Amino acid sequence: MHETTVTGENTSPGESRTLRGLGVSPGAAAGPVCRMAGPPRLPDPATVPPDDRAAELRTAERALRETSAALSALAAKAAEPAAREILEAQSLIAADPGLSDMVGDNVGAGMTAAHAIAAACAHHREALLAVGGYIAERAADLDDIGNRAIAAALGLPMPGVPDPGHPFVLVAEDLSPADTATLDPAMVLALVTEKGGPTSHTAILARARGLPAVVACPDAAALEDGEMVAVDGVLGEVRTAVGEDEAAAIRRRAAGERERLQASGGPGRTADGHPVKLLLNIGSAADLESGFSAEGVGLFRTEFLFLDRREAPGLDEQVAAYEAVFRALPGDRVIVRTLDAGTDKPLPFLTLPDEINPALGIRGLRVDRVRPGVLDTQLDAIAAAARSSGVRPWVMAPMVTTVAEATAFARMARARGITDVGAMVEVPAAALRADRLLAELDFLSIGTNDLSQYTCAADRQHGELADLLDPWQPALLRLIAECAAAGERAGKPVGVCGEAAADPLLAAVLVGLGVTSLSMSAPGIPAVRESLAGRTLEECREAARSALEADDPAEARRSLRGDH
Repeated sequence: MHETTVTGENTSPGESRTLRGLGVSPGAAAGPVCRMAGPPRLPDPATVPPDDRAAELRTAERALRETSAALSALAAKAAEPAAREILEAQSLIAADPGLSDMVGDNVGAGMTAAHAIAAACAHHREALLAVGGYIAERAADLDDIGNRAIAAALGLPMPGVPDPGHPFVLVAEDLSPADTATLDPAMVLALVTEKGGPTSHTAILARARGLPAVVACPDAAALEDGEMVAVDGVLGEVRTAVGEDEAAAIRRRAAGERERLQASGGPGRTADGHPVKLLLNIGSAADLESGFSAEGVGLFRTEFLFLDRREAPGLDEQVAAYEAVFRALPGDRVIVRTLDAGTDKPLPFLTLPDEINPALGIRGLRVDRVRPGVLDTQLDAIAAAARSSGVRPWVMAPMVTTVAEATAFARMARARGITDVGAMVEVPAAALRADRLLAELDFLSIGTNDLSQYTCAADRQHGELADLLDPWQPALLRLIAECAAAGERAGKPVGVCGEAAADPLLAAVLVGLGVTSLSMSAPGIPAVRESLAGRTLEECREAARSALEADDPAEARRSLRGDH
């Protein structure tokens, strides 16, 4: 799409273009493009003589050790818990004996250290891509590990985030967790990547840092260093040919908006006083130190306690982790999601079999079919933490599909004294049977990422299908409306805990559909609170009606942007 834009006295010459991708972190920014350099270039292959292979192996092993140590050091410095967890996991992968053994075999076959590392990482990368889903997204992590180790083996510096000496919009093919975790928010105005998806590390860490971000924007490859652009992290748009005056005005407005929103507080409600709880998505008690005002936790992702474990965390360790969150929020709602794992989020201790299509296989609550003791222990731990802290948590299971599953989970939880029991709605079958689920449960929480991919039959990590994964898809909104209507009939709450809840415009639509709570990363709360406070409930309902009648996400967005 091409459009002519008049931006002010110092407008850049040339025709303005609007590049479209997937907006994954809200906010607006403008400034000069600074592109990130590519990974280190491998030299031409060469065969290492047998007598030199022991030294070459030492070089390869040193490179892997240095990479693991560097990632661990970055993890220790990372301010956000999400960044720490990601980098710690990467450090463990770099130190994995399986990776080291394959590198050793490659050196033994005559490869140089750099080529041995590249081949081993490529092998493991293909294995991750074959799994698909969430794990395919982790292939980018392995790319970063390989690039760092190759650079170390060659004695080269690892290309990282550029430092031009002035604020800039960072443009890259993709960003590794280490790149994103070490960004200086005082210099990086926004992120734009050609690849990535709504659950990529770029998206997760951009939201944690409050940086506007657009991913899955293939046309960003044509952006050049120094080119002035404006980035809209809500609409997923990057506009070119922006003048200096306009860019400065956008930055001033964005800074003023951030300051004003961060100073705001209070409960979520519409302009006419209709309450909408604004809640946090967290992985541990450390995530509660954000400084943003919220009304509780809408999604406590307990799987972070289980990551990279050869053995499941014991009862006492789990009790301590849950109790830390409960004690930090004694009077607020805390919704705990039981372990969301399976073949597309493999945990070593589960030893689940390989599957042809893991996204449609054993994951979430379905793990209980083959490893029942894991859920039993977790529910015991949640109940014990609730008793010791005096808090009454809400507990929900992921990937509930049938009424029978909901009934069985509710029975297990209530047998342990857990009184508020719910389910994640991530499968269309669950949304279509929301009335019956609520006859057995006390609440529902909608996970828009998974519900989107299953509704539109599009892998949520597939950059080429970003338009189908857009949370403004009318079909997805229709399923959310079904759940909300069922909740209203039953007199029971229905929330949204997918990151779609952090879109200030979409939040108004969700409330208009009947959603009673919105849960998101902490930086998203102020803008959502502001958006709801500026509209009456009837205006939200009208926005919802318009979005449901739209033929595509772009039309749905336009209908709301024009209503206010």
